[in-house]
Amino acid sequence: MKAGLGRRRSLLGGAVSGLVAAFAGLAVAELAAAAVRPEAAPVTAVGGAVVDLTPAALKEWAIRQFGTADKLVLALGIILVLGAVAAAAGVLAVRRLPAGLAVAGAFGLVGAVAATSRPEASWRDALPSLAGGLAAAGVLYLLVRALLRPRQAGAPPGGAGALDRRGFGRLVAATLAASAGIGYAGRRLGAYSSLGAGTSRAGLVLPQPDVPAPPVPPGAEPAVRGISPFLTPARDFYRVDTALVVPRVDADTWRLRIHGEGVARPVELDLRALLARPLVEHDITLTCVSNEVGGPYAGNARWLGVRLADLLHEAGVRPPSRGGPADQLVARSVDGMTIGTPVETVMDGREALLAVGMNGEPLPFAHGFPVRMVVPGLYGYVSACKWLRELRLTRFAAYDAYWARRGWAAQAPVKTQSRIDTPRPSAEPLAGRVAVAGVAWAQHRGIARVEVRVDGGPWQEARLADADGVDTWRLWSWPWEATPGRHTLQVRATDGGGAVQTEEVRPPVPDGATGLHTVTVHVRPRPAATAAGAAARTG
Repeated sequence: MKAGLGRRRSLLGGAVSGLVAAFAGLAVAELAAAAVRPEAAPVTAVGGAVVDLTPAALKEWAIRQFGTADKLVLALGIILVLGAVAAAAGVLAVRRLPAGLAVAGAFGLVGAVAATSRPEASWRDALPSLAGGLAAAGVLYLLVRALLRPRQAGAPPGGAGALDRRGFGRLVAATLAASAGIGYAGRRLGAYSSLGAGTSRAGLVLPQPDVPAPPVPPGAEPAVRGISPFLTPARDFYRVDTALVVPRVDADTWRLRIHGEGVARPVELDLRALLARPLVEHDITLTCVSNEVGGPYAGNARWLGVRLADLLHEAGVRPPSRGGPADQLVARSVDGMTIGTPVETVMDGREALLAVGMNGEPLPFAHGFPVRMVVPGLYGYVSACKWLRELRLTRFAAYDAYWARRGWAAQAPVKTQSRIDTPRPSAEPLAGRVAVAGVAWAQHRGIARVEVRVDGGPWQEARLADADGVDTWRLWSWPWEATPGRHTLQVRATDGGGAVQTEEVRPPVPDGATGLHTVTVHVRPRPAATAAGAAARTG
């Protein structure tokens, strides 16, 4: 009986040893990553590799389920898996110490392989994971040896007398405290290494635009509770990308290179040189291709930047329609993300920008500071590269950018979409006049008409708010005389070219979702006293 109890305690102690060793390994890797780069930390590196290897359909499911918290959920999932394996390694080490140590060390190798497989990686990116793996194996060895050290001479290994709980507990506590200190030091050093980026953004004063955007029309935003604002605040603007750690780029060291096929005069410039060029201010709605019909991944902002076409012209680039050899402009981010954009689209006269400002402020880090691309009329995954560092001219036939290699369409103009913001799904408004309102977009074509129908009945034309050009969404509203009961509302838009939004339901993959946004509500009857009062007032 005592031998069995001692064995169970030893196995429990082994699991604790494995978890503590994993924590120590992650702390050491965090400290090492501060000296290399944040993206080389094991959880970040493995998470990035998982994102790269995940099928598009599963990515879409994750975005639908978790929204912009998908990266946090992924990181937590990796930590949970690591914890389970670490506990198992600890139990194994109690029985066969070399095998348990091998499992602990193997996780360091997995992290190293993941880190060096990432875009922009070098051999140094393997060092944090390798250091973490060695630290985890070393700590596991010490803890398991202490766990199995006999309290008395002659006590059998694994027996009732083998577990000196007090001494083992003190060692565990000391290891946890030391690991926490190492991890904190790593975080602080990492924060210090990005201090220059924060300082450069805080000290950046954007010049006044040479071509300012006209004021937003007074009638662009109807006074309807629950409708989206015309300009989306930066804090509320959607973020969908693959970066588990938001890159923090120092504006003082930032550089951009433009080169490739058909580039007669390669361009290299820093932020000071970019800001010295004529700056254009323009309102543009961005949309993510992952957006389901009626989804939240669309936002409208006032962007400040340099016309991309002007830079390309100065580099000697000609669009394909004028004999240029390159039809694809590949933008590369500092984290290695590649986004392919049609050269013809960028140079057709629309306000395709290298943006430096958003709603009157320097770009937030999460939205691409110091410089990003913004191209109206295209989904973000083929146009809106954040943390930009390189533009390369090539051909679609010769190179597939990141998302094209994963099953998405290489070219993807934004589809006409409309959304009901209010009433919300499953809302319970009172019978009578109910404001139905929302937004519609067809970037670079504009919105000419929005219609609403109830329970599959005839389409009713909604009132459009004032337009602010063809590159932004347009707000709309419709007064509905709602009767008690369950009702289904649908909306559709017509773009500036006369094309009506399709009712065909298609998923986001490969080039954007289609269908009609549908909202079901339950209208409650008005209380008798309220209804009688209303009748008396109208009588």
